Amino acid sequence: MPADSADKTVSLEDIRWRIDAIDADILRLVDERTGLASQVANAKRDGIAPGEPLLFGLRPAREAEVLRSLLGQSHDNTSDALIVRLWRDLMGDNLTRQGGFRIAMVTGRDPARTMELTRLRFGGAPQIMHYDTPATAVAAARTSGTVAVLPLSEPGGWARLLAEPKVRVFASLPCMASLGPHYALAAAMVDIEPTGADETFWVTDAGGSAAAIEAGLGADGVAASLLAEGGGLRLFALAGFYQEGDDRLMRAPGTLTGVIGAAAAPLDL
Repeated sequence: MPADSADKTVSLEDIRWRIDAIDADILRLVDERTGLASQVANAKRDGIAPGEPLLFGLRPAREAEVLRSLLGQSHDNTSDALIVRLWRDLMGDNLTRQGGFRIAMVTGRDPARTMELTRLRFGGAPQIMHYDTPATAVAAARTSGTVAVLPLSEPGGWARLLAEPKVRVFASLPCMASLGPHYALAAAMVDIEPTGADETFWVTDAGGSAAAIEAGLGADGVAASLLAEGGGLRLFALAGFYQEGDDRLMRAPGTLTGVIGAAAAPLDL
């Protein structure tokens, strides 16, 4: 062993001192970031007429861009999942500071799972309001700043969105693929924009098997997978970003059909 090796050994006390110093730096930067979010809110308020409500600041495509950029940067010791959890909390807190941000959550068959995935996606800051029925949660989402969380096991939620001109699906839960398959959808009155890696949610009343519908869409270049069904309707996830009126969907089977929204695909973590 080299004679100077003992001098290079870092003591536990030194490590703890360094952690404390880093914690102080992190707090300072988070505090600065939070202050900038408040400035954004103030700038938005300056641009609206007195008495007019502040528009909901949620921008799903921008959030996806930020997370993908962060995950693409070097981080030898930090897990991707930790990065997602930290920044989802920061984003949720910033949105709450910019104006009313509430979640109308239908607990579904597994309330603990619904709550876990909702908090992971939106952080701990927004107020969560519990609703017994999908209909009441969707109705709440007609108010700017309210997000409806609709478990797929409750077809009265996603199916109802066919008749909603403004409340659109913008996210699916869980937001990380490693946490399992699609469990719930989140919908609100927000602009839906493509992110480059998206899923579109499409509902149809077409008869026949789900496999036959998927094959028919596939023959037209649309990759589809069944997510849920109920009440004579089926919900499919389409790989890519599709808009209402797309020729391929217009040729798809079914009389009562429609796109109910789109979202960045769950992160491949």
